[in-house]
Amino acid sequence: MTVPVLLVLAQSTPTTDGSAPSPATFVEADLAAPQVSVLDLGVTRGDGIFESIGVVDGRAQALEPHLNRLAKSAGMLDLPAPDLDLWRAGVLRSIELAGDSAAASELLVKLVLTRGIEGGDDVTGWVLCFADVSHVDAREGISVVTLDRGYRSDVAETSPWLLQGAKTLSYALNKAALREAERRGADDVVFVSTDGFVLEGPNSTVIALIDGEYVTTPSSLGVLEGTTQAAFFSDVEARGGRASYRPITVDELRAADALWLASSGRQIAPVVSLDGVPVAQDPAFTAAAEERMLAR
Repeated sequence: MTVPVLLVLAQSTPTTDGSAPSPATFVEADLAAPQVSVLDLGVTRGDGIFESIGVVDGRAQALEPHLNRLAKSAGMLDLPAPDLDLWRAGVLRSIELAGDSAAASELLVKLVLTRGIEGGDDVTGWVLCFADVSHVDAREGISVVTLDRGYRSDVAETSPWLLQGAKTLSYALNKAALREAERRGADDVVFVSTDGFVLEGPNSTVIALIDGEYVTTPSSLGVLEGTTQAAFFSDVEARGGRASYRPITVDELRAADALWLASSGRQIAPVVSLDGVPVAQDPAFTAAAEERMLAR
């Protein structure tokens, strides 16, 4: 079989009557057939979570960090804890089914878990594996604009019900921000807080080179923990460089020696302009770092 591949998952759900839960399974599904009910809360309310895992030459990138982040997001939304053994097996099986064709050399595997049908007892879950070339398209660099997110940087602490730091299906605001970037002639967005700190992109982590140190925003400021960014930091530190998690001001961002947006799809995309101002880059460094990361 060649990509795309869809697996529908049925994870065991805790019972309240003392009976044994149904077994955890996944089945290969027909992409042309309906799979999700129009009553599913993931469809009607965006009430669910997801993860996107990059795959290069059959290797899932940062699989365990992605699974751990899925579990963390589930906990934040009070969803049943995902059966990580089942999800891991589903990811690996979807990659196996994708085959070894040229189209399967660079894949993205999307994991989705919703609260299921309103009033029901079972969650809905699936794994979708498909060809992806988004990070190839970004290797020449992307233009970025800063947009106000409308929150203070301490929102995760003051208002945890806003679910900052969870990877939820509620992406309408993120898509609206990307459309605003397009209207401004840019490719992507860096969100900033109302009190002047750098947050994250709609689907990426910000990395800045400041005074010889690679810096990213800590998750305590309500941003998603970056799996690709963490791999980049590991590579930097393994080669004797410095990397840290700390708040970054907007002024520091604009004065940074180099910038990247990190994500599972695009890996580390170099930022070539910020709010219309050119940003210096080292293409050789970025290419070498990405090659090392993809080979992990």
